Amino acid sequence: MFKAFRDAFKIPELRQRILFTLIALIAFRVGIYIPIPGINVQAWQAALGGASAGAIGGFIGFFNVFAGGALSNLSIFVLSVTPYITASIIFQLLAAVIPSLKEMLQEGESGRKKFEFYTRITTIVLAFGQGLLMAFAAKNYKSPNISSGLFIFLSTVSIAAGTMFLLWLGEIITEKGIGNGVSILIFAGIVSSYPTYAVEALIGLTPLEWVLLIAIAIFIVISVVAVQLAERRVNIQYAKRVVGTKVYGGSSTYLPIKVNGGGVMPIIFASAIMTLPSMIAGITPTPVDDKLFAVGSALYLVLYGLLIFFFTFFYSSVVMDPTEVADNIKNYGGFIPGIRPGKPTVNYISTITNRINFIGAVFLVIIALVPYLIRGASGMQQIWIGGTSTLIAVGVALDIVQQMEQHMMLRQYEGFLRKGRLRGGR
Repeated sequence: MFKAFRDAFKIPELRQRILFTLIALIAFRVGIYIPIPGINVQAWQAALGGASAGAIGGFIGFFNVFAGGALSNLSIFVLSVTPYITASIIFQLLAAVIPSLKEMLQEGESGRKKFEFYTRITTIVLAFGQGLLMAFAAKNYKSPNISSGLFIFLSTVSIAAGTMFLLWLGEIITEKGIGNGVSILIFAGIVSSYPTYAVEALIGLTPLEWVLLIAIAIFIVISVVAVQLAERRVNIQYAKRVVGTKVYGGSSTYLPIKVNGGGVMPIIFASAIMTLPSMIAGITPTPVDDKLFAVGSALYLVLYGLLIFFFTFFYSSVVMDPTEVADNIKNYGGFIPGIRPGKPTVNYISTITNRINFIGAVFLVIIALVPYLIRGASGMQQIWIGGTSTLIAVGVALDIVQQMEQHMMLRQYEGFLRKGRLRGGR
């Protein structure tokens, strides 16, 4: 990886892309510290429990990390790109049940642009709606020299504008930078909290706990990398076809089925649902209910794990349809060796997919529950070893490195062709 970064700066085009991405990330980090108009930041941070990354717990703490600390500052980027992610998830799910949306995605570039347009409109609506809720939640912590109505209006507009600016910034990074822009912004927000965690751990942990922490962190990163890159390859053979005087086909390829095809989406879905019991427990006067549904309790962990299992299989069924895959293989003249086309191929792909999804679901459950189990067993409350954040960060980092390698390979390929033309001209 370090060799890839070193070689990348030797290529002018790739160096410009990397520098542009860094400048865009600086703009993103500067906006994190710009609060919404009229807010008393000190009062807001005191209500949350503190300004540091480790001071805010529960789902609010997870969201604060996801937003790069924007929630603790109540900045204009407080929603980050979550409205866009939510809108994308909604339309991806709707495309699985609404034929017109599915056909739109299959229409090529024009269909995808139309689909993206609807996603953006939904993003604007969600940004204003969530911004309005955030403004009402922060109304009690406004400065006394601004009226409530004006504060709500200015806060809602600034939060929605901040979200749309980040969406535009992500698109610019995708076009002129390196990697997927939206993923890069999420990655930057998560990684920005790591130095704070390290300082808190340095102060609160013993040397033995530090060694244990580093060992666990290395194990988690290696496991995430291994599972993110792991895939089951189903062999596909294409029969020979004679068209006129030419022979086509006769080649073999494979169908890649990733072990963690859903990425971090099942965890995000499960986390969103698990906030409901915690919110209900927070307003319930019975202390027993509060203990039962508290974040990190036994019941919470069991329900959290079951939801991750469910959404892993659900998301896989939305993303990959075995019947559609089998039809595509058949239409292009391919077949799986030893498996008859049609229903047997569908059953074969479904069986493999379910087995792979089971392994991926077990992995996601372990990754999601590791922070709670470590904190409960070791008592290391000063730092959050985020399996979910690590999964996102490592996945984005792998994507960045792979794109850099593709640019370098393309550069070498172009150089090879250029030399070939020069030799041919001679």
